Amino acid sequence: MKTPSVPAVERALAILELLASSRGGMTLPEVAAELRLPKSSVHCLLVTLERGRYLYRNDRTSRYAFGTRLFSLANLSLSGLQIRQCAVPHMRTLTERTGLTTHLAILERNEAVLVEKVEPPGVYKLATWLGKRMDLHCTSLGKALIGHLPEQELARVFRETGLPRHNDNSIVSVRKLEEELARSRQLGYYTDDEEDEIGYRCIGAPVFDASGEAAGAVSISGTTTQVREDNWKSVAKEVVRTAEAIARSMAERRAHAAREIEAPRSP
Repeated sequence: MKTPSVPAVERALAILELLASSRGGMTLPEVAAELRLPKSSVHCLLVTLERGRYLYRNDRTSRYAFGTRLFSLANLSLSGLQIRQCAVPHMRTLTERTGLTTHLAILERNEAVLVEKVEPPGVYKLATWLGKRMDLHCTSLGKALIGHLPEQELARVFRETGLPRHNDNSIVSVRKLEEELARSRQLGYYTDDEEDEIGYRCIGAPVFDASGEAAGAVSISGTTTQVREDNWKSVAKEVVRTAEAIARSMAERRAHAAREIEAPRSP
């Protein structure tokens, strides 16, 4: 017999997901109306989440937004990702060498999810953040994450997600995307040439684990004046080197952990 879900927990999660998609938070009536739930039930859930510091209520606007505890839990979870721990030093080096923003992503629920970001010094910042979810077909990170998937798995992803058009540069044909992924596999890196957002280019490469699967992907991002035809290949080489360095660090960490387990304990 299938274990039933807890309705109150489902509603609380629905509230968190709704607030995550809102820009400036939401009021009690707005949340109740959007979820089509009684105000009294929503009020109890909001108060409970607020008391646990998962939500914060602005006294002036009466809007609820994410609280400090959610962010601390998210950061704790991200910091526990082995690939993130191994990647950070190499990402910093990549940013220093290229002067561009470096991103790290993993594949989750048919999306690329950012788990780390390193920015160069300066005023200009890219509008990306940890936890941001991105389409796979129009980002260099996404392409790098799916570029080595088996054909059946790749077909399933395309079937479930489709290829939404972000702009005129987006690839919306499965055949054309498969051809590009094949070319990119030969090159060792994947590109986003203004396919996700006009005016920006990205170059990404997969980070392989011990089984040969992409545990994640690393990329650089910049404007079309920063990532140009004359520096494209040299930047791509730096990205590929970084992905390989991260993979080596992961392998070394696994080997060290294995030695720790096998080492005899003192009596």
